[in-house]
Amino acid sequence: MSEAVPAAPDETDRRIINALQGDFPLVAEPYREVAAGLGLAEAEVLRRLDAMLDRKVLTRFGPMFQIERTGGAFVLAAMRVPEVDFERVAAQVNAFPEVAHNYRREHALNMWFVLATATPEGIAVTTAAIEEVTGLRVFSFPKEREYFVEMKLRA
Repeated sequence: MSEAVPAAPDETDRRIINALQGDFPLVAEPYREVAAGLGLAEAEVLRRLDAMLDRKVLTRFGPMFQIERTGGAFVLAAMRVPEVDFERVAAQVNAFPEVAHNYRREHALNMWFVLATATPEGIAVTTAAIEEVTGLRVFSFPKEREYFVEMKLRA
């Protein structure tokens, strides 16, 4: 599956991206507050975020949190996917809303992704569903230790 190269963000897009990494305001109208800090209208910030997601400049916009504290679970998962089937399997796996951060690796297990589910039992359910759809085994690697790495990238 070949994807179009995303249009490069302009200076205003970069300012929005930089402003939304960390310290997101926990107020009734957070986008209005972010917009005010950037000298923009709230509608403009929201329109630009939607456009960047549509153009794949951003692949995801949302919170990062410790899912276990809310009763959910994360696992790192991997699959051994024949190269000829890689794009098809990637599309099948990525169609699951529980899947994030799907990466190709140069390894016998060449597809790696994160599963996040609302309950710990959801991991097994989702893993089984992915195996059913793809016909391939999913290897799950539960978290043994947690590290906090705050990563902010300047746009």
